[in-house]
Amino acid sequence: MAFRYYTATTLDGYLADDHDSLDWLLSQPLEEGGAMNYEDFFTGVGAAVMGRTTYEWIVDHEVAEGKPWPYDIPSFVFSHRTLTPVADSITVLEGAPGDHRDRLLAAAGDRDVWVVGGGDLAAQFADSGMLDDMIIAIAPVTLGSGRPLFPRPYHLELREFARNGAFLCARYSPVGSRTSSVPA
Repeated sequence: MAFRYYTATTLDGYLADDHDSLDWLLSQPLEEGGAMNYEDFFTGVGAAVMGRTTYEWIVDHEVAEGKPWPYDIPSFVFSHRTLTPVADSITVLEGAPGDHRDRLLAAAGDRDVWVVGGGDLAAQFADSGMLDDMIIAIAPVTLGSGRPLFPRPYHLELREFARNGAFLCARYSPVGSRTSSVPA
């Protein structure tokens, strides 16, 4: 059981542009069943966590178009605002990830907790010592600005890399804040 941040980013480190568009992502070629693919990753996931912006993007771009909530697993949304869940499997949480560690692990059972996004939430999980790895698909495109992948200075250790279509896929382990000393 682990806390995993699985996402895609642009080469210059953005999850979405300034208008929260993912057009850059949806236009990239990807090999079905290729390295570090979503389907294989998702089979090991027991619960999903996300921030309000990610939740609202899914609601606005998927649910509003008549599609059901995309996850049939317990889903948790971290927010300081009042949100109305669009599915019975969604729970809105307030506070730091560490405040909810046991609840998230219990919901995931013997599987992993997927930190869906955004980057600030993933960094909060890392700050709480609750981010075991980051699986990042890096697209060959730059945006120049937008929503950052990980808005904190952190040391990371590269564990694995591969290519999947246009993406460079990499698995990293967070080592610690760049303001702390790094183990040798």
